[in-house]
Amino acid sequence: MSDREQRHRQAMQKLKSHVDERVAAASEQRGQVLVFTGNGKGKTTAAWGTVTRALGYGYRVGVIQFIKGLWECGERERLQADDNLEVAIMATGFTWETQNRESDTAACREVWQQAERMLADPQIYLVVLDEITYMLKFGYLDIETVQQAIANRPVEQSVIVTGRNAHRTLIEMADTVTEMNDTKHAFNAGLEARRGIDF
Repeated sequence: MSDREQRHRQAMQKLKSHVDERVAAASEQRGQVLVFTGNGKGKTTAAWGTVTRALGYGYRVGVIQFIKGLWECGERERLQADDNLEVAIMATGFTWETQNRESDTAACREVWQQAERMLADPQIYLVVLDEITYMLKFGYLDIETVQQAIANRPVEQSVIVTGRNAHRTLIEMADTVTEMNDTKHAFNAGLEARRGIDF
């Protein structure tokens, strides 16, 4: 065995020992809160990936779309026939298009009632609150209401929160926070959003 191969094997054995220790220490079983935030692309896409994973195991999933509901969504189109998936949409679309605080607030609170129902249902394994961060930022929902609903959910239920500028309370209560960084984005170079890639 060459010196390089021996060093590689020793490094991998050390890494394996470290990973094995961490796996052994992770013994708690419960639902999780995940936050996908940041200015980069991919937050909703990551959430839909997890939805697909949960559905693949036959779990029930609820998705609330607070912003992009009227926009085409390839993931929703592909998965909506699954009997284990329920999607509720805030029917106003992009709030910067409507520019009507009263109607946007009413639409948000109406779809939030569906979210509260899902968050209280022990049969639903995963709930996605897609783009809810905007609802908090614009004051359509208050953080205490959202925090309480997430905190009081069934113990086995996981929740994914997506959107830019996640409220610090959501970050504090989350088990996992992933921040998408906008290193480079095609839109900023004048490229249109592409069907099947961006939506």
